Amino acid sequence: MEPHTIVSHDEWIAARKAYLVEEKAFSRARDALARKRRALPWERVEKRYVFDGPNGKESLADLFDGKRQLIVYHFMLGPGWEAGCPSCSYLADHFDGMVAHIAQRDASFVVISRAPLVEIEKFKQRMGWRFKWVSSFGSDFNADYQVSVTPEEKAGGKVMYNYEFIDKFPSEERPGASVFFKNTAGEVFHTYSTYGRGLDILIGTYNFLDLAPKGRDEEGLAWSMAWVRHHDRYDDAAVDAKAQYQQPKTSDSCCD
Repeated sequence: MEPHTIVSHDEWIAARKAYLVEEKAFSRARDALARKRRALPWERVEKRYVFDGPNGKESLADLFDGKRQLIVYHFMLGPGWEAGCPSCSYLADHFDGMVAHIAQRDASFVVISRAPLVEIEKFKQRMGWRFKWVSSFGSDFNADYQVSVTPEEKAGGKVMYNYEFIDKFPSEERPGASVFFKNTAGEVFHTYSTYGRGLDILIGTYNFLDLAPKGRDEEGLAWSMAWVRHHDRYDDAAVDAKAQYQQPKTSDSCCD
C-alpha cells in the first residue's frame, strides 16, 4: 500500500468534494445503464424445465411462487462435488438477508445448481443457509444458460461463456445470474443474464471493501478471489498468491 499525503481538514474537504462530483456522475451513469438493461428485448422460454426442490418437482414457472419476476443465481455445485465453489459461496453468504426484501418488489429469488438435490441439501446445511435452492440435474437448463459444460465443449475444448467462445474455463460449472418474467397468461420470458465481472455488483462484501483504503487487496494474486474461503474454513493455511483456481474435488460417489 502506497503512503498517502496527509493534509489539513480544509484540504481534505476540498479533495473529498472534488471526488464527490465524480461519484455523482458515476451514480447517474449507473442509473442510466440500469434503465437500458430494463429496456432490453425479451425472449420467450420455449422449453419446459423441471427442477428438484424442497417442494418436489417444480417447473421454471412454479419457481416464481406467485410473483411476476424471478431472479436466479447459478451456483457452481456440480454432481458429486464435495463442496460448492468458494467464490459462489462468498456470494451466497449475502443471499438470506435480502430474500424477504426482494419479495416485497414482486420478485422471487432461487439458487439453481446441477448437483442432485441430496448433495445440495448436505452442503446447504453445512453452510447454514436458508434460501431456496433447487437442482437442475438431468435437464438442459444449465447448459442452455452457459453455466455448465456441454458435451460439445468437452469434445471441442471451446467454451461459450459471457456470450463469446473462450479457449477454456477452469471448471465444468460457471457462475452467473439470470432473470425471468411471467405474464398473466403464464408465459415465461428470459429478460437478462450476466456472468463474470457482471456479478460483482451482487457482492456486498466487495462493495464495503471498496470503501476502505486497501480496497479488495487482491493485487499480486494469480486470480482475484484466491483469498476467498468457505466461511467455515478461514482458519485454513495462508493464501498462496500463485495458486490458480481449482474446481472442488469430486467424491468417489459421483453420479454424473
